[in-house]
Parts: sequence; structure tokens; C-alpha cells
Amino acid sequence: MSEGKRRIAISLIVIALVVALDQLSKLWIRTNLTPGESLPQTGFLRLTYVTNTGSAFGLLANQTFLLIAITIACVLIILLFFRFISQASVLSSTALGLILGGATGNLIDRLRLGYVTDFVDVRLWGNFHWPAFNLADTAIVVGIITLIYFLYHSGLFKRVYEHNREIKK
Repeated sequence: MSEGKRRIAISLIVIALVVALDQLSKLWIRTNLTPGESLPQTGFLRLTYVTNTGSAFGLLANQTFLLIAITIACVLIILLFFRFISQASVLSSTALGLILGGATGNLIDRLRLGYVTDFVDVRLWGNFHWPAFNLADTAIVVGIITLIYFLYHSGLFKRVYEHNREIKK
């Protein structure tokens, strides 16, 4: 198998796994809990069924069409990025697969339901808790951090910095 096909295969496998796990977990939550219900009732980490009509942290609530358009645009940009990345590796292919899988999982919810099912509820202290999230959100965050790590270690940031310094001279 050629290197290019190997990279695509890795990304497709990661995308499929993320979408499948994300959709199955959300289906379980919607089937077994009512909106607002938590398992367990107390504790640091809970499964709480939340419907989110916005993006991260509930921003752009009830702007489903806009969020769908933004997601599709981001997916296309990521696909172009993947197409032109010169030093693609297993790490970068996995990172892009995580990002695309997460974006696809949440896009499926928006298209099917008009909202995203969130359920991971982390209580930090007292009544303060991080906004609920899901496996797709987790995949996106881990993918972005992994991609930044890859780009940093590939020397891309340094080359861009040096290129910009040369232009300014």
C-alpha cells in the first residue's frame, strides 16, 4: 500500500470509529435518560443528558443552519489541509481523523435532531461544573492538540517564523 493510501486509510478508520462511538453513546443517553437527568445523582463525573442547540459552551444557540454551514466549511478546510500537508505521518493522519470524526458526529446530530446531544458532566467544585460535552467534542479537542504537537515537532512553525522574518527584512 502506498504511503498516501495508508494515510487515508488511517484517517478513515479513525473517523469511522469516532463517529460510531459518538453516535452509539449519544443514542444510549437519549434512550436511557430524560433531558436533565444525571447518572449518578452526585459526584465529580456524571452522565447528564443535555440538548445543545449551540456550539461549544452553548455559543450561537438556535443558529442550527449557521452551525451546519460553519461545520461543513471547516470539514472542507481540514480536507484541503490534509491533502496538502507535506510531512503527513500516522500522528497527523490520526489527528485529522479525530477532528473530522468529531465534526461529523456533531454534524449528524444537528442534521437529524437540530441539536447536539451532550452528556459528559464534570463537576469541578460546589455547583461549578464544566459545560457538558460528548465524545465528538473530546475527539476534536484531542485531535487539535495532537495536530499542534505534530506541526510543532515537524518544524513548520519555525519555518513559517523564519520565512516571515526574511520577508520583513
